[in-house]
Amino acid sequence: MSVLVFTENWDGKFKKLSFELVSYAASVAGMMNMKVTAFTIGKAADEELKELGRYGAHRVLSLVSPALEVMDNRTWSKVISDLAAKEGSKIIILSNNMTGKALAPGVAVRLKAGIGSGVSRLPVSTEPFTVYKRAYSGNAFANVVLRSEVKIITLAQNSYEIIERPAGAIPETVDVDVDQSLPATTVTSTHKQTGKILLTDAEVVVSGGRGMKSPDNWEPLVELASLLNGATACSRPVSDEGWRPHEEHTGQTGKIIAPNLYIAVGISGATQHLAGVSSSKYIVAINNDKDAPIFESAQYGIVGDAMKVLPKLVDAVKNLKK
Repeated sequence: MSVLVFTENWDGKFKKLSFELVSYAASVAGMMNMKVTAFTIGKAADEELKELGRYGAHRVLSLVSPALEVMDNRTWSKVISDLAAKEGSKIIILSNNMTGKALAPGVAVRLKAGIGSGVSRLPVSTEPFTVYKRAYSGNAFANVVLRSEVKIITLAQNSYEIIERPAGAIPETVDVDVDQSLPATTVTSTHKQTGKILLTDAEVVVSGGRGMKSPDNWEPLVELASLLNGATACSRPVSDEGWRPHEEHTGQTGKIIAPNLYIAVGISGATQHLAGVSSSKYIVAINNDKDAPIFESAQYGIVGDAMKVLPKLVDAVKNLKK
């Protein structure tokens, strides 16, 4: 019996998110006196797979089949469910990203499992099995009891530290026999973003709101993000006005992100926006309204005109990098 953890790969490569998941799974397994089986869907090099073993995975599996090369919720959910049944896994861990949110319900239905979604800490207890998560856009917390025999956890990104605990796992490639009636997704074309850090992968995000006053004022914000090796983002009103592309919109109706550092410039902090960024490790707010709601969620705040503060921040970072 093992804790089963799904580690998504991107063109055969793993990101920090995957190592967070394995580290978390290893800690949960320690609480349950179990071992960890990490798996990915699609081919990945042995060197990449061995990296998962550095963080506590006792077995590392690569599930391969031509029918699995394109993500299809129904097909992948069936494959994960079958693997869990074969391994006798009672705890299955996925990321709380778009992929995990798409797969977890299908796996839960097949295995009659309860789901703890967006969990951000280790279980509060194992008997009864109780998980901790944020609620109401981060304004409250909840302890959720999972009473089903099989339990599914989706882990909030950037909520658990990476811990090295080498387990000496030897990667295994598993050929999967897929029911050809399952796949229903066809990819007709693929367009990959290049030349910039993906918003969902960025450790640092510099985001602007209406307080930027005009699309012509964005240059220092972009420069600050570049100096910090981060990505740029914006609030919904900004993207709706066409000041910035919709792909940069963060919030309840945009991208949900959890960087180490989120710098909110000229953003008031509406509940809908905070719902998408409340999992950030540190929030720095810059706003000329000292009563703006964003300051209630920020660890650090600057009350001032963004047009005056941003250039000074840019100069300060440049001086530190000299």
